Amino acid sequence: MNKDFLDYSTYKYEKITGRYLPYASLNKFYNEYNFVNKKNVGFSVNGTPIHLLTLGRGTTKVLMWSQMHGNESTTTKAVLDLISYLNSDTETVKHILEKITIYIIPMLNPDGADAYTRYNANEIDLNRDSQNLTQPESKVLRATFEAIKPDFCFNLHDQRTIFGVEDTPYPATVSFLAPSEDEQRTVTTTRKIAMELITYMQEALAEYIPNQIARFDDGFNINCIGDTFTYLGVPTILFEAGHFPEDYEREETRKYIFLSLITALDKISTQKITGEGFKNYFEIKNNKKSFFDILIKNFNFAEEEEENENEIGVLFEENLQNNNIFLFPYVEKIGNLQSFYGHKTIDAQFNNSKITKEELLTADIEEILKKI
Repeated sequence: MNKDFLDYSTYKYEKITGRYLPYASLNKFYNEYNFVNKKNVGFSVNGTPIHLLTLGRGTTKVLMWSQMHGNESTTTKAVLDLISYLNSDTETVKHILEKITIYIIPMLNPDGADAYTRYNANEIDLNRDSQNLTQPESKVLRATFEAIKPDFCFNLHDQRTIFGVEDTPYPATVSFLAPSEDEQRTVTTTRKIAMELITYMQEALAEYIPNQIARFDDGFNINCIGDTFTYLGVPTILFEAGHFPEDYEREETRKYIFLSLITALDKISTQKITGEGFKNYFEIKNNKKSFFDILIKNFNFAEEEEENENEIGVLFEENLQNNNIFLFPYVEKIGNLQSFYGHKTIDAQFNNSKITKEELLTADIEEILKKI
């Protein structure tokens, strides 16, 4: 058990919460935590500065970046908590800062963060631009990587609420991946090192969320940044912050990403990660698209339905309005959804709406949910 994690509330940066984390909020954090070495390493499409933060003085170098996708802010919040933690004087922190130099780009895509979108201002997915390097943000990350020559890379993301842990009714609250470096998904030494480090994080998380940790698909795509950096010989880990029950603000998930980060840094600072302990990585269950935000069962449609064909899968669309994120339900799928779970499940067998499937697709699902 990580004793420092038990004091998480002490380190959590409470001034930033929720899903919307624009560039201005990050600037406020910088002003408070001016002990961190902050360097402007480039600009976004819209001319917003992209910053590299440096902490520690060790010979081992860890590079991490967050909000490559602007609407994926959970890991950024966890990074802010990590920086707050590294400002403390625990023995673990002292050792980490002595052995490791930590480089952090907390917001690679500030334009996307402001607009709360996956893409940058040119509507490009930066995580598909690692080879062509057509975007200024992609060039910033690649130049930073080449200048630092890191020993480890942490690629920090959020994943949607649709993901669960394979063959279980549990959401994938935290998922990891040691990306492939070739089409054959060869388990190379570089990957083994990333896998071993993931197993340490999985063991730490298992004390708190034993059934909610998953392994992301390792299909190879050289255009993705994790695959590229692994191909270049640097152990790279993909972190995916997912759903925790009733935690649409991702404040609980944030805590587990924080635990993952401090566990990884602690292990790197105290022992040599050789890759010999990689095999347990394959014991982590797969990430699987198995959830709806709301699963409605036994819905009474106007037309007669075969058994189990009257289920409705509802997802939430996230919309930015007045600097807040609002969730709007919409129907994603109708039919036999026996292989899916709902973060909320409703038995609608006594509803009397009697509308057709076609009508349901254009109906106000919020009003229908109120009547069930």
